[in-house]
Amino acid sequence: MRVFVTGGTGLIGSAVVAELLGNGHTVLALARSEASALAVEAAGAEPIRGALADLDALRAGVARTDGVIHLAFDHDFSSPDTLVKAVAEEGAALATLGEQLVGSDRPFVTASGTPHVPGRASTEADPLTTQGPVGSRGRAVTAALGLASHGVRSTAVRLPRTVHNQGTGGFAGLLTDIARRTGVSGYPGDGAQRWPAVHALDAAVLFRLALEQAEAGTSWHAVADEGDKVRDIAAVIGRRLGLPVESVPAETYGPLGQIFASDQPSSSTRTRQSLGWQPKHPGLLEDLENVQP
Repeated sequence: MRVFVTGGTGLIGSAVVAELLGNGHTVLALARSEASALAVEAAGAEPIRGALADLDALRAGVARTDGVIHLAFDHDFSSPDTLVKAVAEEGAALATLGEQLVGSDRPFVTASGTPHVPGRASTEADPLTTQGPVGSRGRAVTAALGLASHGVRSTAVRLPRTVHNQGTGGFAGLLTDIARRTGVSGYPGDGAQRWPAVHALDAAVLFRLALEQAEAGTSWHAVADEGDKVRDIAAVIGRRLGLPVESVPAETYGPLGQIFASDQPSSSTRTRQSLGWQPKHPGLLEDLENVQP
């Protein structure tokens, strides 16, 4: 299959591109800079120059391929405005990609987050959040899944709060960056809240399986660790960096404070049973041992 990938040079995207190529697929990847284009070529894929906001580039990518995996997202969480801008940009991109696929029966795999369900681990049957800081993202992905009734084999791979590789990535990576900057490995509240996690190489396998097998309108959970306590995550980071570990105000995390402070475990039982997905790479706490002082 000839696959168009957005976000193909990021932590997750580079793993997805390698997984696709290693399983006989051909890849075209969106590249917003010369450096990204060179990275795409070095990986063995063909670059299509353009940013996520370049809707003509997205249309060109869809026109040349048999399926789409969307991963690109601007991870500038420095202010509420930048988060809103990133969500709006992705929403426009999803709508454009979807429009180009209508009536084609081609696969369209989108990425989103696992939902927050009070009191229990979320499952694949739970709807995405459509309120709060990233509510618009939930609405955009839900609309993409709705294209199943318009001749698109649309499916969503829901990613946990931390997708990691060699001790970097995801919300745990943000905790590490903030710890380095502030001199404290912190966690919100009492740190008992749980975050699900997955290794990037395991997530990449699920994206491929969804592309190849998933039925239209379905959602899947790329969750290996159902929920590690945030204080346990912070403890490993603090030990690796030689920093004190303590509770800090949720405001420390800016526009993500509300999300960081919530308990968000998630299950992938249905995903494993239905698609035969079996994570095999190190869990988050083990992988954080790779954090460099």
